[in-house]
Amino acid sequence: MASAAAAAAFLSCHSSALCFAQRRQLLPSPRRLGRTLSMARGFSVRATLGLTKPSVAETPQITFSSKEIDVAEWKGDMLAVAVSDKDLSKDSDSKFANPILRKLDEQLGGLLAEASAEEDFTGKAGQSTVLRLPGMGFKRLGLVGLGTSKPSSGTTTAYRGVGEAVAAAGKAAQASNAAVVVASAVSEESKLNAASAIASGTLLGVFEDNRFKSESKKSLLKSVDIIGFGSGEELDQKLKYASDICSGVILGKELVNAPANVLTPGALAEEASKIASLYSDVFTAKILDAEQCKELNMGSYLAVAAASSNPPHFIHLCYKPPNGDVKRKLAIVGKGLTFDSGGYNIKAGAGSLIELMKFDMGGSAATLGAAKAIGQIKPSGVEVHFVVAACENMISGSGMRPGDIVTASNGKTIEAR
Repeated sequence: MASAAAAAAFLSCHSSALCFAQRRQLLPSPRRLGRTLSMARGFSVRATLGLTKPSVAETPQITFSSKEIDVAEWKGDMLAVAVSDKDLSKDSDSKFANPILRKLDEQLGGLLAEASAEEDFTGKAGQSTVLRLPGMGFKRLGLVGLGTSKPSSGTTTAYRGVGEAVAAAGKAAQASNAAVVVASAVSEESKLNAASAIASGTLLGVFEDNRFKSESKKSLLKSVDIIGFGSGEELDQKLKYASDICSGVILGKELVNAPANVLTPGALAEEASKIASLYSDVFTAKILDAEQCKELNMGSYLAVAAASSNPPHFIHLCYKPPNGDVKRKLAIVGKGLTFDSGGYNIKAGAGSLIELMKFDMGGSAATLGAAKAIGQIKPSGVEVHFVVAACENMISGSGMRPGDIVTASNGKTIEAR
């Protein structure tokens, strides 16, 4: 999983960004500034406006295990069976033709067939129904729809939906463990991707950003057994890969969800610093403050930030593979405007969406989320640069005016409009 090919596929759309950044000297060397840039002056993070203090984020911690056992023998809180409409067909004796459903239904004395009919469960994607089964080896049995037919090879959307349904049902039932099985046999070439999609759907389905809520119902799900997908190191690595990717996605969601009075440019720089510290074996960080950006003649960037009381921070994370062998260099550049008022061309009136302008840093959220995922996956053969120019576009007497002409670090002049 941790191959250069995997990283290249994940980042290929950004492969030209590094050259762009280097031409414009956005990735300076310590020699040019005459000092070490790695967070030399610290961050200027002000007290939060409104005194808002988010609670500590809790990233879902779920252990996924691949098992080859008889589903009827599994014991735990909830067994989820993914079915298509064809799996629900019955023979002349009104019994399920599908062997897994047939065996479970016989074990339950026909309750499964009865419940699926009463609940009008047809196996459509997004459908689910859960039965409580006191006295059984599993406390609940859930049917989850895969769609009108079994997903084709390489299709992951339906399987991800299965994971999301398991997460929702598990949270509602306060289940601490669950198992997932697909009623129809999954083709050998699809098993790895299908299992990975189920794990991804479960992790992202369990996640809920409750940092700014006074009360919330937390999921207790801690382990999920994936039955019938084989076993072995390759599958275990695929499940870990899914977990690593999801941790990056969740970080991105948390950053985008945070309001602008909490996620300032300084706070965004702190998040980048945490990634570099957490994965210090493969990451280095260079974070420039306003004075250092001025020395690099970043006039256009500083002009955008000039009106804000929250100073800008130019973020550059660099990933290098553990073995040091680099065959390809890539870059991801993410927009880091933590709030965009529009400046003197203020976003006002119906449709301006100014209340949603905290989302203007979505590019930086994706960039740092990718950095976290890569820090865990540690792909070989590729060096990756993550660049974010974090700042706010606000209004004050020191702010940029329409018609002002600013000068970028490459010497190009720009008229503000």
